[in-house]
Amino acid sequence: MIVHLISRITQFTLLPLGVGFALHVWAENVSMPLVSLFDVDGSIIVEMRYFSDHNFTAGQVPGYEVNKCLLIKDVAQALSAVQKELQKQGLSLKVYDCYRPPIAVDHFMRWTVDANEISMKQAFYPHEEKTELVGKGYIAERSGHSRGDAIDLTLVRLPLAAHPAFDKVQQRDCTAPATQRFADNSVDMGTGYDCFDIRSQTLHPDIQGIARANRLLLKQVMERHGFTNYKKEWWHYTYSKPYGQKQFYNVPIK
Repeated sequence: MIVHLISRITQFTLLPLGVGFALHVWAENVSMPLVSLFDVDGSIIVEMRYFSDHNFTAGQVPGYEVNKCLLIKDVAQALSAVQKELQKQGLSLKVYDCYRPPIAVDHFMRWTVDANEISMKQAFYPHEEKTELVGKGYIAERSGHSRGDAIDLTLVRLPLAAHPAFDKVQQRDCTAPATQRFADNSVDMGTGYDCFDIRSQTLHPDIQGIARANRLLLKQVMERHGFTNYKKEWWHYTYSKPYGQKQFYNVPIK
C-alpha cells in the first residue's frame, strides 16, 4: 500500500467565524504499509465509530470508507497479544478507532468552529462547551492516530451481546450511570466512549467500583504489551515500543 507522508508545512484557512486552523499539505510518497487488524487477529471486535453517525460530529467522517482498523504491523501484533491474554478471562477487545486519516482530523477541526452543529451535545459533551473542547485537549489539531500507532478501545464480555442501534433523538448523558447511558455492549467504564468530560480521565477519583476496576484491568494489560495510556481518556492508547521510523500517513480507510 502506497501512502503519503504529511509535510511539516501547514497553511491556515480563515473560516466564516474568523477562526484559523491548520490544514495538512501532502508531500512525496513513501512506502510503509498499514495492515488490517482483522488480518492479524480476526477475533478482535472492530466498531469504527467514525464510519457511522454514532459520533460527536453526527455523521460519517471523511476518510472512513469501511469498518476497518488499520495499524502499523508491530502495533497490531502487540494488540493481538493483549487479546490472547484477555480471552483467558472471558473478555475481548473492541476497537473504536485506529489509524485516522488526516482528512478526518481536518473535518474535526472544522466541526469545532461550527457553532450551529451541537446536535450530539447530550451524548458526547453534556457538561462542556463546544468552543472549549480543543483548548481542554479533547480534540487535537494533529492526531497521533494518523501514525497508525494509536488506538481507541474498550473491553467486552464473551460471548458478545447485541446492543440496540444508536438513536440520535433519544440521546443519553455519556457521564450517567451505566444503566442510564447508551446500551453499548462494552463493560462499564464509567463513561461512554468519546465522552468529553473530566470523568473520562483514566484515574478520575469519581470513578470507583467496577468501572474503575475495568479501567485498571485494561490499562494493566495494555501496558504489559507496550502501550501507554493518555491520562485524559480511558480508551486511548499509543504503542510506545520502537517499531521503525514514526511518521504520519495519508490514506483513506477502504
